[in-house]
Amino acid sequence: MNECVDLVSFEDVTVNFTWEEWQNLDDAQRVLYRNVMLETYSSLVSLGQCSPKPELIFRLEQGAEPWTADESTNQSMSATKIMRNGRRFHLL
Repeated sequence: MNECVDLVSFEDVTVNFTWEEWQNLDDAQRVLYRNVMLETYSSLVSLGQCSPKPELIFRLEQGAEPWTADESTNQSMSATKIMRNGRRFHLL
């Protein structure tokens, strides 16, 4: 049997929210997001798939928001600009 195994990266399975979308999540949804992202990262590490550790994981492990203050401002402005063009874009 000839099997082809494709490697999966953390970026392949990461769920990204815009800053504005994140603001619409309630506390339970944010906790669920953190738990799922940390568990996903842990699973990929156990398979030898994640190196180096993504910045998102550093932030989530510290209980921080997925963005820095500068990124949230830029994302909010970017999301507004992109939505005017009828396109949706997710940054992390």
